[in-house]
Amino acid sequence: MSRPEPAVARLAVIALLLGIWEVAARAFGNPLFICPPSRVVAAFAALFRDADVVEAVYYTSFEILVAFVIAVVIGFALGLAVGLHRFTRGAMYPVILLLYAMPQVTILPLFVVVFGIGAVSKIAFGVSHGVFPMIMTVAAGAQSIEPILLRSARSMGANRMQVLRYVVFPHLVPSFFAGMRLAMTAVLLGVLVAELYVSQAGVGRFTSAFTQTFQPANLFALIGVLAALAITLNELCRRAELRFSRWCAG
Repeated sequence: MSRPEPAVARLAVIALLLGIWEVAARAFGNPLFICPPSRVVAAFAALFRDADVVEAVYYTSFEILVAFVIAVVIGFALGLAVGLHRFTRGAMYPVILLLYAMPQVTILPLFVVVFGIGAVSKIAFGVSHGVFPMIMTVAAGAQSIEPILLRSARSMGANRMQVLRYVVFPHLVPSFFAGMRLAMTAVLLGVLVAELYVSQAGVGRFTSAFTQTFQPANLFALIGVLAALAITLNELCRRAELRFSRWCAG
């Protein structure tokens, strides 16, 4: 007897959860606060006929993507510096841990004062969320490299770029992409929190409006769009990891 495919089982679990949600929402849910999935699906068409909503989704997606790229670039550079150099690690790592432990939402007003209430403040706030997971994972991956590998490469005449290319980068592939996935989730959270508190545009403004006017179908539809964006980015990271793992192995 053959086992069911994982994809079939996965779809079955999703269908079961949606079915439970549908029945529970119709039987016990207050329509002012929760709605069944069927109404959320019906709300998509009406919601995205609104040009302002479509523009808001593009606006927020742009903020998330820009913040994600900046967080990955800065986090990788700092993580590499902290992980590979003892002096840099001793000087910077305690400061990074201190900043990472600080609740970011408490300094949101500071971002507003410095960057204003436009897209720049939301991107900066998203970067402040995503950069620390990237630093931590890359630094941990760099520290796990056996020192003898680095010394052996240098003793055989490898220059700095060759050491990075043939020793450091292949060992950092798992840590780098794990950091990217954590950074993606954190950036998404940071941008949306900033939009909820201070926003003249973007999904956050409509999220607040739908919440205050008791429109759960539209609210869940917007949440579904953001979830789809997060899943897409995660899948791109996964495929890139597979590709670069083969490249490093070769």
